[in-house]
Amino acid sequence: MNDPDPVRPASRFHLAQLNVARAKGPTDGPLMAEFMANLDRINALADNSPGFVWRLQTEDGAATSIRAFDDPDLLLNLSVWEDFESFHHYVYKTDHVHYVRRRTEWFEPVEGLPVTVLWWVPAGSVPTVEASIERLHQLAEHGPTAEAFSFRRRFAPPMIVNEP
Repeated sequence: MNDPDPVRPASRFHLAQLNVARAKGPTDGPLMAEFMANLDRINALADNSPGFVWRLQTEDGAATSIRAFDDPDLLLNLSVWEDFESFHHYVYKTDHVHYVRRRTEWFEPVEGLPVTVLWWVPAGSVPTVEASIERLHQLAEHGPTAEAFSFRRRFAPPMIVNEP
């Protein structure tokens, strides 16, 4: 059956996000204890949120042991969502927001890098850590573009024009 609409909308793309921050102390230390004690609950909240697709995790169910940078205190979170609205709702309209508001208790920004980068991926695919870090650097170097953007300056998913 031919699709009468010559342009395919966002359903062909999902929103990927990477956020990074430098922990103010070891993840098994007293400074990070409260954050780490709630990580499983907040990750489960994400996993069960409408629009959630995938998140990077190790066998322990988190990503805090993944070291993708030379700095061992630099932690990352990588996930994929069906759309911007689902991700935004999880970040700002669930219990997750309490940890966003308190993030400076546990984390400090990384000089020269944005905290979060967003971009569109084809539905059914998941980004690699390396490709995600490239997007983060792209946002840092060029500002928001359709290939790497932020919450404040977001871009619509790509449109696919059907071939006749």
